[in-house]
Amino acid sequence: MSEEIEKNLDAPIQEEQATKTKAKGKKNKRVVTAGQLHIQATFNNTIITVTDKNGGALSASSAGANGFRGSKKGTAYAAQIAAEKALETAKREHGLNSVDVYVSGIGLGRDSAIRAVSSTGLKIDSITDVTPIAHGGVRPKGERKP
Repeated sequence: MSEEIEKNLDAPIQEEQATKTKAKGKKNKRVVTAGQLHIQATFNNTIITVTDKNGGALSASSAGANGFRGSKKGTAYAAQIAAEKALETAKREHGLNSVDVYVSGIGLGRDSAIRAVSSTGLKIDSITDVTPIAHGGVRPKGERKP
C-alpha cells in the first residue's frame, strides 16, 4: 500500500513539470470597441495612430510607411491611404467600432484622413482639434529693457 501512495505523490509533480516546459501560445489580442484616432498632419507627412481610451496604441501608420516618398508624403491622398490602413488593422485585430478623432497640425491630410474614417465604416463620436496655438510665450529671462 505504501508503494501506491508514493506513486500517487509522484504523479502530480511530474504533471506540473510537464506543463512548465510547454511552449507558450500566441498572446490573445484585446478587444477594444471604442478608441481614439490621433492624426498628426504636417506639411511633410501625416501620421495616424489608433489608441484605446487610455492612450495605449493599437495600430499606427504614416504616409511614408505606405510607400510615399518626398513631397508626395504631404498630400491628401497619402493621408487617406495611411488612415485606411491603420483603421483596417485596428478593426481586424481589435474589433474597433467607434472612435474619437483628435487632429493636430495644419497639413493637407487633415480633412482627407477624417473622411477615410467614415469610408471604413467606423462611427465617429467626436472630432477635436488639438493643434497648439502660439501665444507669445513666457517672459524672457534677464533685465527689462527700457
